Amino acid sequence: MKQKNYKGWLYLLPAIVFLGIFMVYPLIDVIIYSFEEGYSFVTQTSNGTGLYNFRYVLHDTYFVQALRNTFIIVIITVPVSTGLALLISLALSSIKPLRNAFQTIYFLPYVTNTLAVGLVFMVLFKKTEYTDGMVNLLIHLFGGKTVDFIDGPYWAKMFVMCLYTVWIVLPFKILILTSALASVKEDYYKAARVDGTRPFRIFYKITLPMISPMIFYLVITGFIGAFKAYSDEVALFGTDLNSAGMNTMVGYIYDMLYGNSGGYPSFASAAALILFAVVFTITCINLMVSRNKIHY
Repeated sequence: MKQKNYKGWLYLLPAIVFLGIFMVYPLIDVIIYSFEEGYSFVTQTSNGTGLYNFRYVLHDTYFVQALRNTFIIVIITVPVSTGLALLISLALSSIKPLRNAFQTIYFLPYVTNTLAVGLVFMVLFKKTEYTDGMVNLLIHLFGGKTVDFIDGPYWAKMFVMCLYTVWIVLPFKILILTSALASVKEDYYKAARVDGTRPFRIFYKITLPMISPMIFYLVITGFIGAFKAYSDEVALFGTDLNSAGMNTMVGYIYDMLYGNSGGYPSFASAAALILFAVVFTITCINLMVSRNKIHY
């Protein structure tokens, strides 16, 4: 028995070493940096330890702006994308002709490069000296006024950002929910139809409970993914997100390390721990709420 345990740990050793070097050690470093005040990469020295880095980050206007943008993206895109994915998955599951073709079409944005999709959105929404953008042309057709969605008001930029995020994450959610719907046993539906159950009640009492684990999975991963948003914003508004007013928490951390405000690893580490605390707290809340709602 001891020999088998020894072999098991030996098999796990490469994974343990890999996780230790690339996950545990960096995490410990981040925690240490976050408490070292005025730490410098060049001299490898600091002015002492304390909570100054956290106080600075929490009072930094750019961080507050990034936190607000991130929460708006999370609150809007996660429920909207999940709801749309569920509706589209139900529609795909109800048709047989060309079902595979439609699934492929809906999945295309997921395998397309994020920056490439961002450029397409810029063509659709950005005003230039030559054109107001295709979306503004449609607005003109209906008698509306031109809106600068990329360099204009905050609400317009946030609208494009949320629409872009939903478009990017929708294919993966459709794929997961379509697979979940296909796994529901047809016997349940047959029994409900024999009893004369209405379609909506079938969906609410059978379909929704049976696929609730997948919905919960998509909500959790959606929250985590939305809190890590950064490349999407760069694709639409460029690298100077602070000037555009569209920075996110991950973007703020990157700027503190390498961007225009770069060279402050202590501030970046403090912001990273705050982001971790926010994501961890929301995940725990979701887990507690889902205990009586998810049917495994």
